[in-house]
Amino acid sequence: PFRRRSQCESFGAMSSASLRRGSARSARVVVRRGNPRRMSSMVELREERLHPGAASEWAAAFQSSAVRSSQLRTATLPEVGGVLDVATTTYSWSGHEERSAYYAALAADPLDHSGGRWVAERKSCLYVEPPLVADFGLHGLANAAPPEGASGGGGDAIYELRRYQLQLGYTTVPRFLELYAGGLPSKLAAPGTDPSSSLVTVLNTEVGSLNEVIELWRHGRGTVAMDQSRQAARGAAPWREAIGSIAALAVSFTTSIHRPLPSAPWQ
Repeated sequence: PFRRRSQCESFGAMSSASLRRGSARSARVVVRRGNPRRMSSMVELREERLHPGAASEWAAAFQSSAVRSSQLRTATLPEVGGVLDVATTTYSWSGHEERSAYYAALAADPLDHSGGRWVAERKSCLYVEPPLVADFGLHGLANAAPPEGASGGGGDAIYELRRYQLQLGYTTVPRFLELYAGGLPSKLAAPGTDPSSSLVTVLNTEVGSLNEVIELWRHGRGTVAMDQSRQAARGAAPWREAIGSIAALAVSFTTSIHRPLPSAPWQ
């Protein structure tokens, strides 16, 4: 009864430090197009709801698994902001063929084959990274190298997952991204923003939970950095104006704090 699977597939796929120069009023936004490191890809967000108390055992099995894709980016567990004990991983795939080959190999691995010992439900959705990820020089998930400061373990770093569920309609997501891009420079350059905070990527779905947009932030100094950066953003007038307009498009908004697993490639 605990092996219910949910599969939502949609085609899918930031270091913001380069944008943080001076105040929001004098910020210079560097637009980067045609970054040779960035490849067209789809991003998989995989969420596995674990049985209560099973997170440590699952993490140990995940670490010892013989099958590990080089396309794995983040592997985290939530600490607050929603349902806990949800193993959350992100992958960047070149296409469905690469993804299918990985899961075919994983099916023979004890971690996946005996997953019922720990996993109550699995959910997998695919996303795209919109053009603004490249336009603003954000790190993105297509880039295999860890974001700055995210290659070592044992720190206080957290990932913040911010999810916007928007109204249905063909123009809703494009309008959201237009408003978001208009206010983003002032937020990234807001005076007082913690230097360890960076917007890693922005994602949106095409199949599954339609019209969902996700922001993935990394805060190297943990919740201290997150709180400091949030407070700084509140002083960015263009960002506040953009959010005011975005609110009219949204049905719901959630945010959760995730801690990277010690074995995750991105810390």
